[in-house]
Amino acid sequence: MPKNSEPKPIGVITHYYGHLGVAIAKFSKAVSVGARLRFKGATTDFEEEVNSMQYDHKPVQSAKKGQEVGIKVGDKVREGDEIFEA
Repeated sequence: MPKNSEPKPIGVITHYYGHLGVAIAKFSKAVSVGARLRFKGATTDFEEEVNSMQYDHKPVQSAKKGQEVGIKVGDKVREGDEIFEA
């Protein structure tokens, strides 16, 4: 029986715009506004609810699998940080 393994990431940060507080995230499954996510990396570890999401500079309510979207984050993230469901 496998041990209680780490949850699988559902996305990754591909870019971060510090002056805007916006992370570009690529998700491996659909994610909607209101979802609670955990951002985890070498120096990153925090949870946050998704309050806004943009695709192609337009507000969207959800991201499709494989789509890269911008999400507003309250803390710094870095390229390569993983995203989990919180």
